[in-house]
Amino acid sequence: MGERTMINATTPKPNRRANSQTLSIDVALLLIVASLLVIGLLMVYSASWDASLSVTKSKSQNEIFFKQVIWVVLGVIGAAALSFFDYHRYRNLVVWMMAGVIIMLLIVLVIREVRYNSARSLVGGSIQPAEFAKLVSILYLSVWLTNKKDMLKDFRNYLAPLSFGVGFIVALILAQPDLSAGITVLVLGIMLLFLAGGDWKHVAIVVAVGVLGFIFLINVMPTGKIRFAQYIAGLQNPNESSYHIKRTFEAIIKGGIFGVGLGKANTKFTGLPLPHTDSIFAVLTEETGLVGALFVVSLFVLLIWRGYKIARNAPDQLGVLISFGLTSWIVIEAMINFMVIVGLLPVAGNALPFISAGGSSMAATMAAIGIVMNVARQGSSKKIPERSGTSETVNLRGRDWRRGVSGADRYGEIK
Repeated sequence: MGERTMINATTPKPNRRANSQTLSIDVALLLIVASLLVIGLLMVYSASWDASLSVTKSKSQNEIFFKQVIWVVLGVIGAAALSFFDYHRYRNLVVWMMAGVIIMLLIVLVIREVRYNSARSLVGGSIQPAEFAKLVSILYLSVWLTNKKDMLKDFRNYLAPLSFGVGFIVALILAQPDLSAGITVLVLGIMLLFLAGGDWKHVAIVVAVGVLGFIFLINVMPTGKIRFAQYIAGLQNPNESSYHIKRTFEAIIKGGIFGVGLGKANTKFTGLPLPHTDSIFAVLTEETGLVGALFVVSLFVLLIWRGYKIARNAPDQLGVLISFGLTSWIVIEAMINFMVIVGLLPVAGNALPFISAGGSSMAATMAAIGIVMNVARQGSSKKIPERSGTSETVNLRGRDWRRGVSGADRYGEIK
């Protein structure tokens, strides 16, 4: 009896907490994403009736909605799978992923399936490689900057090849042309470079080159020049805005404070361009009013808060950059869409993440959520991050009100 008692006392017990953390999920992020997906399905169902009959030539008014349901289900399954896929493995995969994206972007330019005055898609508009290019570019930059963290002060050894690689992707996207997607990749590259601890002078050089390139493209690209001119005219006088913006204004004004009711908007039937994709936020505002619009905006605010929280708790620099980059990408896309609808930016032609109809956007966005979930899972189970001058820069270039540096407590845990 005594021997048995001694064995039980000295035998280590399984760490149930560690096992539960390995299987844990970030509940807050899950609830935010689930809310956005439900709202998205409701709005696609409401906004796609006419498009299902006129654009897809279907005999069913719910054709686009049914396809969106399938993409949401596939996206959820993919996100769940990626949440268990160790994000450190992207170190060995990201080069091949980048090569695949480049090949798809080149095929887009060769085939030239022109839809809405641009060639951005494959397979009859079913696949838009630029959406996956944004996702893969963030992963590539995160891995590259982590691997080269000891060379971030040397211009020739890191900035020149990095600028060439990212610049090539941006050039392929702009050639479609897709100005908003190209600028998004460039902005995210600058943000990640800054967060990784890049020299201020180098970051300033990249910003200056980006601004000059944007000005050049606005004056060279016909669609960009026209949209920018309409945008400036609309700022001076809303009556001089483009047809698209006039119709979004009409939808917003009709919505008022509480909206006209789900499914009761009429601008989606009377000429609002792309009500189920680019302009779906206008339909949402008309049907749910200012209250509904602010609720959706608040969900994206919560999303970026949660994503940055996960980044701060990430176990290493790679997790920080991936979480920060992917979350920033999703929210930047949303903010661009919001600002276009209310006339604060030129018409950009980008989807509203989780809500707009579209398979490529849904697949890429949900993949990003799955990857961030994996970072969150590993952050909850591994409290001691890699400590280096660069990783401290990553943790500390964002301030948390009272201190600029994440300090470790006496147990070595990052606060």
